[in-house]
Amino acid sequence: MSEGLFPAEPRRIAPGACHLPGWLDHGRQRRLVAACRRWALPPAGLRTVRMPSGGRMSVRQMSLGHHWYPYGYADTAVDGDGEPVKPFPSWLGEWAREAVCAAFGEAERPPRYDIALINLYDGQARMGMHRDSDERSPAPVVSFSLGDTCVFRFGHSAGRGRPYADVRLESGDAFVFGGPARLAYHGVPRVLPGSGPAWLDLDGRLNITVRER
Repeated sequence: MSEGLFPAEPRRIAPGACHLPGWLDHGRQRRLVAACRRWALPPAGLRTVRMPSGGRMSVRQMSLGHHWYPYGYADTAVDGDGEPVKPFPSWLGEWAREAVCAAFGEAERPPRYDIALINLYDGQARMGMHRDSDERSPAPVVSFSLGDTCVFRFGHSAGRGRPYADVRLESGDAFVFGGPARLAYHGVPRVLPGSGPAWLDLDGRLNITVRER
């Protein structure tokens, strides 16, 4: 949904993985940023995640629909303030289904998205190579980017090493991965501070991943 004269074409990164440049128009980006600001407030708001090893993730995170913690889901923020997680909005699920259709065409069984994980990156935050394997559903994961540009590293399901592709995700981009790419390792080795659009009034990068549990 690029607002340019000629919208960018979807880019196939790997079998089952598709980059949709500029997919969120300005109105949708503003709506999603405003919603994230509301969701970030307590209860069950933005938190720093502590891993079982004792380390802390450099991104701050919140959940909608079901609360993600390493490595599972709960109805309450079990590793935060213990409060019930905020509901997953139906409009966000519809946006995700639209993105899947744009990437791969109509699905025989449209995903019933019910979870969102929202990560806030500052200029120093990173995300190590990992895979989204805590869901039972094989439905594609849909990722929306807002604010600063990042380098998104997308690999394969056999391990964290090469081969992988580095993709620049800019504000408004969507990235969809399912099928043979559903359990591929991926991460964010770099964020480009100050690269986001001034009109969005967002400091840092927001990444919203939509999933079916």
